Amino acid sequence: MLVSMKEILSLAKENGYGVGFFNAVNVEMARAVIETAQELHSPVIVGTAEVLLPAMDLKRVADYLIPLAKEASVPVCVHYDHGLTFDRCMEAIKLGFTSIMYDCSTLSFEDNVEKVAEMVRICHSVGVTVEGELGHVGDNDGVGKLENPSDYYTDPEVAGEYAEHTGVDALAVAVGNAHGDYKFPPKLDFERIEQIAHMTNLPLVLHGGSGLSDSDFQTAVAKGICKVNIFTDIDKAGKAGIEAGLAAGAKTMMGLIPYEINAMKAVVAEKIKLFGSVNRAN
Repeated sequence: MLVSMKEILSLAKENGYGVGFFNAVNVEMARAVIETAQELHSPVIVGTAEVLLPAMDLKRVADYLIPLAKEASVPVCVHYDHGLTFDRCMEAIKLGFTSIMYDCSTLSFEDNVEKVAEMVRICHSVGVTVEGELGHVGDNDGVGKLENPSDYYTDPEVAGEYAEHTGVDALAVAVGNAHGDYKFPPKLDFERIEQIAHMTNLPLVLHGGSGLSDSDFQTAVAKGICKVNIFTDIDKAGKAGIEAGLAAGAKTMMGLIPYEINAMKAVVAEKIKLFGSVNRAN
């Protein structure tokens, strides 16, 4: 069933578990995510990000994700992640996405608040959920170039003000996390997560989830993270599945698809279990 992110995350926050968000830039990824969620009776969030659109156009993503979500036996939110432009976010809404992340995190606090508050007003008028970001979750390639990465972390006091003035439904936080493959073991600021959760009373979002340890995930969820973003792990799993299929003697693309999907399903299942959302579907 197709639902908004708020419907999923409000229950996650209330009951202390996390829900995975998985980017799905092709039908095989979408199948792996939604089929696994159904098998584990778990809510799930699936979608794409603006930076991934060169791999698959937004309309094409909507063409396969929206019907799959509607047909699913569990709650599925179709989310447009890291929307960088107003026009692309509007396009996603018109295509049927039920949640938008409008990423204005590189702007000043004032501009971030103004732009995201406007997006919230528009989205809420049509029943769409909005995620904002305060602080800045960068890429692992750039982490080593920052003299003091903690300067970009989310300030709990400011986060409370941001939540009040924007009206966002969920907040992405910068607490030592980064997008892509971690080149060094990350050190998440769990105390900061707890403080932000207290100051905002919002479901918090952890970007850059691929590569964190099991204990990192469990502690982050216990401190207030309700949505965990995963892409790199399933992307790499799909490639490994294709390689395994080739090694097993598969001769056609059709023959490789089951290997690809099954490899990704294993990762999705692992994350769903880790985040605690098994049997949480209503």
